[in-house]
Amino acid sequence: MRVGRGTAVAFPVGTGTQFNEGVMDLVKKDPYSLGYLQITYAVEGHVQHGRVENSSGTFVKADTGSISAAAAATATEMPDDFRTSITNAADAHAYPISSFTWLLVPAKIEDRQKRDAIVGFLRWILTDGQKLAAPLDYAPLPGDVALRVLRAVDRIQ
Repeated sequence: MRVGRGTAVAFPVGTGTQFNEGVMDLVKKDPYSLGYLQITYAVEGHVQHGRVENSSGTFVKADTGSISAAAAATATEMPDDFRTSITNAADAHAYPISSFTWLLVPAKIEDRQKRDAIVGFLRWILTDGQKLAAPLDYAPLPGDVALRVLRAVDRIQ
């Protein structure tokens, strides 16, 4: 059976709901249910989560380290526009159903104050802000990925 990929997939059975909060609530109500949640919701909501077999045949539990490992495994082949999937990354420690969170930023921002604020915020996210990711149950970007994104931020006009 194959359900595909995307923001909403067509599972052949079960109850569907939207957003992490809805999935978390349904999973917590039914002890035999399965759902896909952002790791922050699973941890903070005390939702039990198991291990998933990755492309190396290793069963890996989702945590900030295994998600960062998925990102690191794809870093060398990542295109300049960052359009890549870290799902099923080729690393024994990588959580197989990981994903980036995307932020779309224009290459040119006419308003200097807005541009400076956005660029400053992005630089902070990619440097000092990375230290705050794991304690908040978000996976930090691997250093080489953060550096590549930082170089792209420096090109914003």
